[in-house]
Amino acid sequence: MEAGIDFSLWALFARATLPVKIVMIVLIWASVWAWAVAINKWFAFARARRAAARFDQAFWSGEPLDGLFDKIGTDPATVPEEIFSAGMTEWRRSHREDGGLIPGAQSRIERSMDVALSKSADKLQGGLGTLATIGSVAPFIGLFGTVWGIMNAFVEIAEQQNTSLAVVAPGIAEALLATGIGLLAAIPAVIFYNKLSADSDKIIAGYEAFADEFSTILSRQLGA
Repeated sequence: MEAGIDFSLWALFARATLPVKIVMIVLIWASVWAWAVAINKWFAFARARRAAARFDQAFWSGEPLDGLFDKIGTDPATVPEEIFSAGMTEWRRSHREDGGLIPGAQSRIERSMDVALSKSADKLQGGLGTLATIGSVAPFIGLFGTVWGIMNAFVEIAEQQNTSLAVVAPGIAEALLATGIGLLAAIPAVIFYNKLSADSDKIIAGYEAFADEFSTILSRQLGA
């Protein structure tokens, strides 16, 4: 009798009670979601690095800043362009018709770039909270399914008044499967979160460095 028990993953899922099945489905969905977010962010970060490299090359090419700003226009396509456009827009607004500067121009330029940088950072880091949530919650959801499954296994033992392996093993295996799926969802999510968080911090640090350099350049112009 014991040799005829099917312990394949599908068989364990099929024999599980409804609450345990729901837990498994939720965890599988969370795992797929984590992978989707991670892949999407990986491509987004790759695009951000390429865009930053292209803009750095254009910015430090020696072309006049006004000419570069005119090329970008009022609808910048990348984050460095947004930061640059915010600073240049405020720079132009800070000049009076007679060519003089409105007092407090430097602080307004820096605030404009900080706002653009903050919005871009929020957009860049969007989705990382989902990975953190899945990584921290998935094991507990799986544990809930395991506890529920073991409880039902003991109920079945009590009803049959039989503690043979044929009675005990299927219920325990079904219960432990929920924990296994929970870990399968949580471990990649935690790894993805740590790696992508570090990558986003580096990209944002590059944006901040550019904003500081650009602010220094404009401050020299203000001083002149």
